[in-house]
Amino acid sequence: MSITDNIKHDITDRIGAAIAAAQADGSLPGQDVQNLAARLEVPKNKEHGDFACNIAMVLAKQLKTAPRKIAEEIAAHIDKSGIIEKVEVAGAGFINFYLDPSWLYETMRAIEEQGSDYGKITLGSGKRVMVEFVSANPTGPMHMGNARGGALGDCLASVLEYAGYDVTREFYINDAGNQIEKFGNSLNARYIQQLMGEDAIEFPEDGYKGSDITCRAKEFIELYGDKYLSAGEEERKQALIDYALEKNIAALKTDLEKYRIHYDVWFRESELHKNGEVKAAIDRLTEHGYTYEENGALWLDCEKMGLEKNEVLVRQNGIPTYFAADIAYHINKLETRGFDWAVNVWGADHHGHVARMKSAVAAVGIDPSRLDVVLMQLVRLMQDGEVVRMSKRTGKAITLSDLIDEVSIDAARFFFNMRGAGSHLDFDLGLAKEQSNNNPVFYVQYAHARICGILRLLAEDGVEVKSYAEVKPELLTHETELELLKKLCELPEEIKASAESLEPAKMTRYSTELATAFHVFYNACRVNVEDAALRDARMKLIDCTRRVLAIVLGMLKITAPERM
Repeated sequence: MSITDNIKHDITDRIGAAIAAAQADGSLPGQDVQNLAARLEVPKNKEHGDFACNIAMVLAKQLKTAPRKIAEEIAAHIDKSGIIEKVEVAGAGFINFYLDPSWLYETMRAIEEQGSDYGKITLGSGKRVMVEFVSANPTGPMHMGNARGGALGDCLASVLEYAGYDVTREFYINDAGNQIEKFGNSLNARYIQQLMGEDAIEFPEDGYKGSDITCRAKEFIELYGDKYLSAGEEERKQALIDYALEKNIAALKTDLEKYRIHYDVWFRESELHKNGEVKAAIDRLTEHGYTYEENGALWLDCEKMGLEKNEVLVRQNGIPTYFAADIAYHINKLETRGFDWAVNVWGADHHGHVARMKSAVAAVGIDPSRLDVVLMQLVRLMQDGEVVRMSKRTGKAITLSDLIDEVSIDAARFFFNMRGAGSHLDFDLGLAKEQSNNNPVFYVQYAHARICGILRLLAEDGVEVKSYAEVKPELLTHETELELLKKLCELPEEIKASAESLEPAKMTRYSTELATAFHVFYNACRVNVEDAALRDARMKLIDCTRRVLAIVLGMLKITAPERM
């Protein structure tokens, strides 16, 4: 339990005791209080205390008493011993608690004792969660949506790990179905055109027209020449697919690892077909009465599930749809492999797919609450106020590889997590490369580097950071010192909020706020002062800040430089 949790529990217990005392002496009506929910929050205005409580509003209806009156009686009966300095009633009945700063000092002890584990909580209780993200179509290079999804999904997985979950990162390779058929047709056409000329075969109208297809066809020719011209079309297409698909998957892995994303599992859709899991999923839906046949195809009766549009599971040609395979994949996640929870990061264009998938999971008897989907909005690359759509190098759409050649990986990962997944994001290329405090990742990294610099100079003078037991934290009384301590104390709460909301953007926001609290402190308070005791306390404070900045940046897989 975090320091903040301990304080909240203490105050909540005192509130309960105060209500009982007020009822005992007749100050408040004596009937039993149901559903006591003393919610404590940190006020936005620091003049309103360290914590504020709305319990008087919650009890007003039960006790048939005005909230303000209830708040005043609770405040009058509160035990103010120990850390509580004063209690005030504000507005219609909020109770504001002002605490002795001694509770904040324990934050430094916790950071020292827990080290890199500071901030970790037990929210997940070791439950197994699979975070599936990116899962880009292996028929071509990754685009900007994949770049955002990669940073978002990987950082979300880290947050869940810090929140106490057993996390598996997974990439789902769509190596079966229509897109692979289209991939094969495209490769086949380019192969023949390279050997026999453009007019030898018409390129498929719905084919993949990217230069990467031509590149793969040329590579294939370098290996096999015209060997496959005389082969049957299906044999030729399969040979091209087998070659190009593995090359593309290897490229995906290389780009993602360069982006600091390391997957625990690369799961192939084709395995679901080979193992009979797609057929088994369709059979289960049929057994439960959720399928019907029409015009030679097998349909999922989504209307029976309360949804508007029915979906094809098996086409007229007998080939299962991508949706059918996706249902089998989620059964595999939640049942076959037994994950307690599955979290998918999908593009916003999959919005309508979420309800269908959760309903399909429920239709085969799996609790749909075990599946959550984070929908990610579009990203626009901006340069000098203009939208950038094309790669300078290729003249084609900008890929993940283009982006991380253009800006640092640190900047890319930070910028993609600056806004919630549900918000559109404008990625400012110029700002991402700027070496100034206007660049948010530079601003946070500079706070870490500045602290390292201060401590390095003091170490050169023979002054080292002391242990918590050796310093006098009570000397830290300046407003900026206390605000910095409060921000350090908030990390476990921020991780909890981020995990519960599935929003890693909360962590970039927290890192920026912590950097700001440090910079404000630095501008107001010298560390290397003549008073050795105060100097040692401040050194301990900034060293704790350094550690927490490193923890959060590490969670985001962003470097924490010691010099800048």
